[in-house]
Amino acid sequence: MSDTKSRLNLLNFKDPKINTLHFTWVAFFISFFVWFNHAPLLSSIRETLGLSDQEVKTLLILNVALTIPARIVIGMLVDRYGPRIVYSLLLAISGFLCFAYALADSFETMAITRFLLGFVGAGFVIGIRMVGEWFPARQIGIAEGIYGGWGNFGSAAAAMSLPTIALLIGGEESWRWAIALTGVIALVYSGIYYMAVRDTPKGATYFKPKKAGALEVTSIGDFFLYIVMLAPLMLALAVLTWKLGPANLDILPAFATTSIYVSLSILYIYQVYQAWSVNKEIFVKPVAPIHRYKFKQVAVLDLAYLVTFGSELAVVSMLPLFFMDTFELSAVTAGLLASGYAFMNLVARPGGGWISDNFGRRRTLLILLTGLACGYLAMSQITSDFWLPIAVIFTMCCSFFVQAGEGAVFAMVPIVKRRMTGQIAGQVGAYGNVGAVLFLTVFSFVAPQIFFLVISAAAIVTLVAVFLFLDEPEGQTAEVMSDGTVTMIDVT
Repeated sequence: MSDTKSRLNLLNFKDPKINTLHFTWVAFFISFFVWFNHAPLLSSIRETLGLSDQEVKTLLILNVALTIPARIVIGMLVDRYGPRIVYSLLLAISGFLCFAYALADSFETMAITRFLLGFVGAGFVIGIRMVGEWFPARQIGIAEGIYGGWGNFGSAAAAMSLPTIALLIGGEESWRWAIALTGVIALVYSGIYYMAVRDTPKGATYFKPKKAGALEVTSIGDFFLYIVMLAPLMLALAVLTWKLGPANLDILPAFATTSIYVSLSILYIYQVYQAWSVNKEIFVKPVAPIHRYKFKQVAVLDLAYLVTFGSELAVVSMLPLFFMDTFELSAVTAGLLASGYAFMNLVARPGGGWISDNFGRRRTLLILLTGLACGYLAMSQITSDFWLPIAVIFTMCCSFFVQAGEGAVFAMVPIVKRRMTGQIAGQVGAYGNVGAVLFLTVFSFVAPQIFFLVISAAAIVTLVAVFLFLDEPEGQTAEVMSDGTVTMIDVT
């Protein structure tokens, strides 16, 4: 694939940026392989530990909960320390957490380790900054799409391979060995990645935020919008706490539940204070027009990723069991069929990025959100009376629009403001996990068909927001070098 405008020659291994792209999408692939290593094995885990249906659904929610604050934190770390060292450390830590999960012998232990393993989902943010450093604006959509799409396929690879690996190992607890194997892979690759890549092309500057602790905004209106957009990140964790508290599963005692609510409130107040500390100058002196960006771009992309990636996380988590229970399939067969949803990542997410590069980012996102809403509406019609091949086709068609939409979102993220790409990607990515928590919470109360309808309705609301408020990036953005000189970066 090569032309001078937007296509990439992915086989040109003499090109450092192509090598960096390959090493980075493999790192993301492994992080997703680890993150969703439990989903295709849930039936075996359920039998081994005697878990109830509500406990299984709780594990699904816990798996995506910690990723919400983790993506914000990782975004700040990657902007400050660079993607090379942060990705390597993340993979190494997740490897040890896999071992702890594989050794869990009770629901409580499994819940804690699954919650902690949600941290690996923040790996996505790191690669967004890495790929953004190596590719120009005319190729950023397809490059980020390849990174995200091929990396996201790790969840499908887990669904296809881990039940078979467990079956080959044999025994009632063979799932433990399969999950431990994913930890070994993560540990080994953490060393490979550290040795194989660098943060920027030779001679390029790695721009860092002027201040740490919160996202920089460039107008008073944007400051208040930023404060509003921070709230759902805490509210999603509060919803999870409520789900685990005395009013529902009664896993957390009343005192612990109240303590978490208070802690989340204090954390939100602290975030507001940090935002004020970083941005208080804008209340005194306006930011020069050359350095401004529109935070509403970030806010709308937050919502778009909530319904695209948020729904993907939720559906990937529940789909193997949905197919198994709806069509009375074996765990291996259900895992293979469900993997079709994530399989589309190989082409759909790069496709969404490529279309955005060539035909307009806003227009592309509008079309893909429309397809997503229709796709989930179709999936809501799947019942046990459905012909199985048609159900799989509906699933894969819906998946195309979901993952192409993700590619379209992150075709825009790296060109909003270069030096804050990690933090912007962290917030947008965290909203994906907010969506997953909210959708999986809905799923714990309703039938799968209603669950799919709720996602479709959320997509329609987001479609309206994109139509009304999202502007097409154009022209150039300014960044300040360490010596005070200004560098202009093309975003068109």
